[in-house]
Amino acid sequence: MPPVDVVRTYLELTSPSQLLPSASPDPRARVERVLGSPASFFRYLYQEVGRRHGWLDRLAWSDDELRRRLAQPGVSLHLLTLAAAPAGYFELELHADGSVEIAYLGLLPEFQGRGLGGFLLSEAVREAWARSGSRVWLHTCTLDAPAALPNYLARGFRPFKEERYLAEIPAGRGS
Repeated sequence: MPPVDVVRTYLELTSPSQLLPSASPDPRARVERVLGSPASFFRYLYQEVGRRHGWLDRLAWSDDELRRRLAQPGVSLHLLTLAAAPAGYFELELHADGSVEIAYLGLLPEFQGRGLGGFLLSEAVREAWARSGSRVWLHTCTLDAPAALPNYLARGFRPFKEERYLAEIPAGRGS
């Protein structure tokens, strides 16, 4: 498959008051921090959420590498469930400059299109600000779900940087 031209957009909130929150569309939705996540569970979330979007970075990581990442003091994993079924997740990382990155955020395919993305992002931002960060930031790209960038903008995020690159997308992406 030929390389794909990708645009990556970096976005930020510089104040908690900039968040335009989205309420949960379902009273059964819950977001909880996952402590001591098994590597296999993280791998499941990463693979299933990222399968259609070319998430490849962590596919080759060993269980030990995943456990080390999740055990880092500034890193946390948070799970969205709907009626106790895993529906999505986000990963936060506190950086040395005091900023909090929403490193990963996404929904399992079966839960997309239900209004849960805005709720999950709102919860990620609230949790990030609770860490006393100086700003909350993330990045998205044109390989991500079409609703991703509009969701970030609707929640108050503002772009601060954009870059283009070529990506090799393996056969089977989108299946």
